[in-house]
Amino acid sequence: MSELRDTLFRYLTLLQLIPRYPGRIATPVLKEKLAERGFRIDTRSLQRDLRDRLSVHFPLICDDSSRPYRWYFDRDFHCNLPALDVPSALTLVLAEEYLKGLLPPVVIDQLAPQFRDARGLLDDLAQNGLSRWARKVRAIPNGKALLPAPLSEATWQTVSEALLAQEAIRVTYLSRSAEKHRRYTLHPQGLVSRHSVTYLLATVNDYNDIRQFAMHRIVDVEGSDAPWRETVGFDLDDYIARGAFGYLQSREPVHLVANISPQTAWLLSETPLSRRQTLTALPDSDWQRLEADIPDDQQTLWWLMGMGANVDVQAPASWRREIYAAASTIVARGQAPDG
Repeated sequence: MSELRDTLFRYLTLLQLIPRYPGRIATPVLKEKLAERGFRIDTRSLQRDLRDRLSVHFPLICDDSSRPYRWYFDRDFHCNLPALDVPSALTLVLAEEYLKGLLPPVVIDQLAPQFRDARGLLDDLAQNGLSRWARKVRAIPNGKALLPAPLSEATWQTVSEALLAQEAIRVTYLSRSAEKHRRYTLHPQGLVSRHSVTYLLATVNDYNDIRQFAMHRIVDVEGSDAPWRETVGFDLDDYIARGAFGYLQSREPVHLVANISPQTAWLLSETPLSRRQTLTALPDSDWQRLEADIPDDQQTLWWLMGMGANVDVQAPASWRREIYAAASTIVARGQAPDG
């Protein structure tokens, strides 16, 4: 009985380890991951499990075009272990609405079976109104949302696998500044999705500095024989906090002082601009004085510019000058003769 139980749990573990297409996992990697989970099995027995037992009952496919063989499930295969419950289904439907405006379609497609299961479960609950959830819930991003940049399935698969496996890759990359294709050996260190663009963080060739590569500008990618080089001391959260994606102008925060309109004050009272923020009513006015310690980055400055006449920045003086200079340029263009 104990041997039968161990075999059953080994089969269940294998089902959890094997990805759906376009993902693949090599037989030696499966053996290693099974060992990490306490299942000791020789290669021949593992191959027999895959070929003669699991493949008979599941849509398990072997890519035998090269050695070692790689295994994967049909793209549409999914297995609910454990079964999906109603709260999880509701969360998944809302998550799909939110993520499809941020992540490339190829990334969302990999979660399609889970999203489809969630909608199917709710549709089966028509008697209690939950089936209408998907038609009555939407997630809207703050500000203008651009469509996600297109990204090929092969690029996403190769890059994400290299990141997790800590392997180097060779890429052809379209440089936006030089407007030409360049060949690099990259050592992936992280992935960041910002607005509608996904960035690969990696070191290049033999250099040690972290650079950002927009995934949709990777023209082609393949594995590299070069050994992967770790960036010692690299911390993704610290990298972001230091303003890597906010166009940081200095490392010291600035003290923002601005007079803001009633509607802007209402917005910032509910969703503050900073954890250190105060709003004070201005005498003889329905406007309020905003004071906040914020990062000295261009992203915050652009947000203030986007608020237009609803915000009158008093300090820092450099921000006030830049905002008024931009406004003066716009006015001058409007007053220039046509042609």
